[in-house]
Amino acid sequence: MAERIKEFILGKPKNPLDPRIFHDLSLIAFFAWIGLGADGLSSSCYGPEEAFLTLGRYTHLGIFLAIAVAITVFILSASYAQIIELFPSGGGGYLVATKLIGPVPGVVSGCALLVDYVLTVAISIASCVDALFSIFPSHWAAYKFVTAILLLLLLLTLNLRGMKESVVVLTPIFLTFVITHTFIIVYGIFSHGSGLHGMIVDTVTETRQGIDNIGFLAMAFIFMRAFCLGAGTFTGIEAVSNGLQILREPRVLTGKRTMRYMSTSLAFTAGGILVNYLLNGIHKVPGQTLNASLIHHLTDRWPVGGPLFFLVTLLSEGALLLVAAQAGFLGGPRVMSNMAIDGWLPRRFKNLSDRLVIKDGVFVIGLAVLAVLFYTHASVRVLIVMYSINVFITFFLSQLGMVRHCLKTKGSRWIRRISVNIAGLILTGGILIVTVIIKFEEGGWVTLLITGGFIGFCFWVHHHYLRIAAALRHLDEILIGFPLPDNTPPVVKQPDRPTAILMVTAYNGMGIHSFLEILKSFPGHFKNLIFLSVGVIDTDRFRGVPEMIEFQQSLRKDLDRYVELANKMGFYAESLMMLETDVNEGLEKLCHSVKFKWPKKMFFTGQLVFEEETLWNRFLHNQTSFALQRKLLFNGLNVMVLPIRVRLESA
Repeated sequence: MAERIKEFILGKPKNPLDPRIFHDLSLIAFFAWIGLGADGLSSSCYGPEEAFLTLGRYTHLGIFLAIAVAITVFILSASYAQIIELFPSGGGGYLVATKLIGPVPGVVSGCALLVDYVLTVAISIASCVDALFSIFPSHWAAYKFVTAILLLLLLLTLNLRGMKESVVVLTPIFLTFVITHTFIIVYGIFSHGSGLHGMIVDTVTETRQGIDNIGFLAMAFIFMRAFCLGAGTFTGIEAVSNGLQILREPRVLTGKRTMRYMSTSLAFTAGGILVNYLLNGIHKVPGQTLNASLIHHLTDRWPVGGPLFFLVTLLSEGALLLVAAQAGFLGGPRVMSNMAIDGWLPRRFKNLSDRLVIKDGVFVIGLAVLAVLFYTHASVRVLIVMYSINVFITFFLSQLGMVRHCLKTKGSRWIRRISVNIAGLILTGGILIVTVIIKFEEGGWVTLLITGGFIGFCFWVHHHYLRIAAALRHLDEILIGFPLPDNTPPVVKQPDRPTAILMVTAYNGMGIHSFLEILKSFPGHFKNLIFLSVGVIDTDRFRGVPEMIEFQQSLRKDLDRYVELANKMGFYAESLMMLETDVNEGLEKLCHSVKFKWPKKMFFTGQLVFEEETLWNRFLHNQTSFALQRKLLFNGLNVMVLPIRVRLESA
């Protein structure tokens, strides 16, 4: 019953060895625009509003703000299109900073991006609830927080089902938003006719008067403050380069096409909404977003269908913010996976579930969002202060890395390329500095404190893994090259004699140590040796069919070396392997497949044992051997765990 309920909620397990699996799971540009681009597009629900309200009584600057937003979107998108070309396997800001500047800027960029993804999900859910409750009576506001938690649980479930399933489910919402908002922007502008020309004339006149009254620098400060506080508009631009692994081949072409869809739709929507605020004289109404006030203002005079269109548009706006939270659940676990591969985060974050999603990453993002929603009580006003600082750390480091790369490599059209990157560097650096200064005392320090603590945690993890690697490297140096007899004695299969079945990974010191430990503990007892190995399909290997074939061949070569080692030591040996997303499930299947073939058998598995067994060690290293031992013992199979003692040098 539990399995049936799990399958109903999360869907059926997927076969990672299916030749069509990469095609079936990957997204074409249109669906990638929905899954990854919704974050940027949805920011038009709160970014322009925040910027416009910050202008105060100088709302005439709104038209300059709209132009600046559109230009910034296109510059950043052009730069990230270059990043897609340079890093076709994905990785986004973390990989760009790591490869082009260094590992320390890389981990800073990765941590900043992860915190930003958490805040993306949190602010998207909170804004979604605000937009939806703009429709309802004010006394319903007491249910907003509970609604936010329920929406988070819904997103968590969708993402545990699988990436493509979650995007397909949310597609109608995205399309409804695009259609309704395109119509309202075009209608809001062109229904004024000659009023558009008058607005431009008034803007120029009022700007001159403002400069005369308060000075050019004061006017520029007001404009820059509004521009930077509305910088949440740009936060989704990096999502495509981060999630390039999930795009349909050819990935670079698909990624660049997705980026064009995203930049065009975002520039049009954010800029168009700002122009409409100014053109229609929209002001803040208690209990309503500025977008809700704008839509109500434009549709209230319609003889037919006005209330219905208002309702559908606001519902689509609220629902799209829910779709935008999807970008955090798609991009966040991917960044965590890339950092885990490099040893900055626990290695479990690169593991795939049987639905081929990064389950642990999805859970951590979900729990972090839950904590943020409780801390801020799902308040957009509080979240907007914490938000958008971190993404500009990643933007700035990415632009800096691309400038360095262009200067080193040059090549064709490098002047044009570096011009885009320098413009992006100046823009993102300026926004980052102003945003930190303005938001720091208002609560932005919390974001920087969390990010700093996370960076410290990553260095702690990395230092631990480096010490483990050094200890195991010493074991490899001693055992991999130890001398073997030149003349191999004849070996004969003896199925009725005692058989040792050893579970191994790659051909390394750990596996050889376990093999020699069997010979030492049971001298002359075993006549046959069977090696079992499971190739774990994680995000580092689940990239395409060629990579899977290469991984399979590598695993087979390692097992052949174990067989050769046993033969030269005078034992009959065989090997058996399989590829799986879960090492325990794979090993359990292999053990059951050989249990009848070798009647006098005993299973062996190695396990790292530390001098001081701490909660920290258990967290960073899996307990596969002990978990497997319990399962096999319950099924009547004898299992012995062989200790591989690790003494870590003092830090």
